Amino acid sequence: MTETPKEKPEKVKRPQQVYTLLVEVGRKAGDGLPPDATGAALMIYACGVDEAEAVRETVAILKEAEMAPLDVTGYGTLDDRLEGGDEIDGEERKLMARALAENAVIVAQMTPFFE
Repeated sequence: MTETPKEKPEKVKRPQQVYTLLVEVGRKAGDGLPPDATGAALMIYACGVDEAEAVRETVAILKEAEMAPLDVTGYGTLDDRLEGGDEIDGEERKLMARALAENAVIVAQMTPFFE
């Protein structure tokens, strides 16, 4: 009796989701921040199969853009935020939808820090 070769289990493709991230950046030459700023906070919508992937992609893209990411705080997906009681306006939802459609990292807001 011959054994049949074992088939590899099919990989389940996890869907992309959009995560809301708050990224604090420091100063770096060419970062585009106002000259007298000491850093900034960026509200970002980023795609990923999980939050860790969204964070990795965001940090990589910010570094390519000559920015210096210092800290990332994740606020979860749209559903997570709604369950937490956040109110999400139409403009924010459009940006999230765009991030998902384009598999992109979108900076929704930038707030410079000044001493």
